[in-house]
Amino acid sequence: MQQFEYRVVPAPRKAEKARGLKTTPERFAHALSQTMNDMAREGWEYLRADTLPCEERAGLTGKTTTYQNMLVFRRAVARMADAPAPSLILSEPVAPRLGSARDLDAVPSTEAARVPALGPAREEAAKG
Repeated sequence: MQQFEYRVVPAPRKAEKARGLKTTPERFAHALSQTMNDMAREGWEYLRADTLPCEERAGLTGKTTTYQNMLVFRRAVARMADAPAPSLILSEPVAPRLGSARDLDAVPSTEAARVPALGPAREEAAKG
């Protein structure tokens, strides 16, 4: 099943002036088609127009409901199953290589290795 993502934009509120367009309906249709063509260039498909209520403040404590005209667009989203799986090419084997017992002699013992003491710094450590 194909999945979509949606985008909702406000419909144009007023007609834009354009050469050759004289009436308000012609100008408004031009503004609407401009919006729809801009969205189509970005890959969005027009789905529908909705008028939705929006509650707004009126004064300090009052509320009023206005209605907003919105244009709904959608475009298909590639699902993970549809996307090709990345291929993994290993140049070396996955299993870690373990050293031999001979290599253990090369590792210094804990007594021979100098490990700094934990805690506040001492003056002799700062000098050395």
